[in-house]
Amino acid sequence: MKAYELLYFVAPSIDEETRTAVSTRINTVITDDKGVVDNVEQWGKRKLAYEIEGLNEGDYTLVDFHADPNSIAELDRVLRITDAVKRHMIVRRTDRD
Repeated sequence: MKAYELLYFVAPSIDEETRTAVSTRINTVITDDKGVVDNVEQWGKRKLAYEIEGLNEGDYTLVDFHADPNSIAELDRVLRITDAVKRHMIVRRTDRD
């Protein structure tokens, strides 16, 4: 398994229940393919560099995890179809293998 980092943000106006559901869905996708979530950091509200879908700030979350490289495509697909997630980025961490 390889080490990865996922950074995503949702609109700050989204309620806590929806935010928790998104986080749970991401954890489920990672662990379904025998991946392991190492750490989840709630960064909170941050100002965006430019306006995205009418938003000037976003509520960021950073997820460190280990997963099989073949399961990253499924995680990316789930993030793309989740309406609450405005932007996301998955990066392979070669320094943490």
